[in-house]
Amino acid sequence: MAKQILLIDDDVSLRRVTEFNLQEAGYQVLTAADGTEGIAAFKRYRPAVVITDVKMPGISGYEVLEKVLQLEPQTLVIIVTAFSSVEKAVMAMKSGAYDYLTKPFSRDQLRLTVAKAFEFSNLRRENIRLKNALGSQNNNQQIIGQSKAMQSLLQRVEKVAASQASVLITGESGTGKEVIAKALHRGSERADGPFVAVNCAAIPKDLIESELFGHLKGSFTGAVKDRRGKFSLANGGTLFLDEIGELPLDLQPKLLRSLQEQEIEPVGGVPEKVDVRVVAATNRDLEEAMLNAEFREDLYYRLAVVPMELPPLRERKDDIPLLLDFFLCKKQAGVGVCFSAEVLEPLQKYSWPGNVRELENVVEQMLILRQGEVLELVDLPQRIGRSPARANSVLNLPEEGYSLEALEQEAVEIALKRCDGNKTKAAAFLRIPRHTLLYRLEKYSIDIS
Repeated sequence: MAKQILLIDDDVSLRRVTEFNLQEAGYQVLTAADGTEGIAAFKRYRPAVVITDVKMPGISGYEVLEKVLQLEPQTLVIIVTAFSSVEKAVMAMKSGAYDYLTKPFSRDQLRLTVAKAFEFSNLRRENIRLKNALGSQNNNQQIIGQSKAMQSLLQRVEKVAASQASVLITGESGTGKEVIAKALHRGSERADGPFVAVNCAAIPKDLIESELFGHLKGSFTGAVKDRRGKFSLANGGTLFLDEIGELPLDLQPKLLRSLQEQEIEPVGGVPEKVDVRVVAATNRDLEEAMLNAEFREDLYYRLAVVPMELPPLRERKDDIPLLLDFFLCKKQAGVGVCFSAEVLEPLQKYSWPGNVRELENVVEQMLILRQGEVLELVDLPQRIGRSPARANSVLNLPEEGYSLEALEQEAVEIALKRCDGNKTKAAAFLRIPRHTLLYRLEKYSIDIS
């Protein structure tokens, strides 16, 4: 795709000549006849480079510079000015302009200045990417795990990160869906762009449209000024839509259109182009939600171009020692504290309903309330390793022991048989989401045909 430039000049003749020279050099050129038209075009297309004349009717080139940098601080703005105004052009560079051209300028001067601007932009992006790569080595949200399930997931993340495909991350609460979303962002070509996270369940229903797409001043009661939405803030990067299953049904068509067209429409505004990769996450069973007409099928398939299922912590208990060390280093900030050997067994036997998030909180609690430098059994929260006996137990395990995985597989098979192969009913019988049941069917190669 050709590199995009916005050219703003009220001189029709000069604008056409400049446009032709830039197109001949291989650039895609957008044109505007004045500052107001130029700002509108910039809001819609967000080009990397803007060339603007200084003296124009209405909004001057200096005002264009100010507004463009407010909207996108990384934009490179080239000021075009008469020779007598060079001093002001230098002042404009101090205000954020990348460079300036003095009239009359040659075709070679124009092309050289623009080429250097894009070269600078590429170097800046590479510099940010390298910093991100170095910083991620010490990032507090690394993906920790050597279990088979996590290694398989990491391989999938590495493959998918390089693509532009939308990703739907599913899994129980606390399994680390945002950590995976950030890993996808860091491994992509958008790593130097913004990562913007939105919790769809935490925003009031009447505000979520404005939160996602933005609004203009006066578009509704309380809109006292223009506000950019999360899509706009994530332009050039990744937008993480957490708890996507809680998105109101009446807003889902607008989100679908934004994904299909890469275009948003702020409340009270006009459509504008965005370049955003969407990663969504949910702990709900969206397939069941579609059956109940609570989630649009077309939106689901647009989001789930690449689905990812995160295993719960109880299915990756081999990773618990690694996670304990990681959270200990993260929380204790250099204090010489360690776990005793006896602590590991009850931690690995516990079912972890809150998953990795619960484990992190347990480590923090133990550090705060510890009685010494070695974390002992007495430092464990009371609920760990103290599962209450159940009066209506259905288990009759052999003395020689029995595989937990075999027990789980047997439970799934019995539930499906009782429910005549109906997956939705079987999931309800087992008191798990439908997508979790589907994961078990694939895991144990259970054929219900």
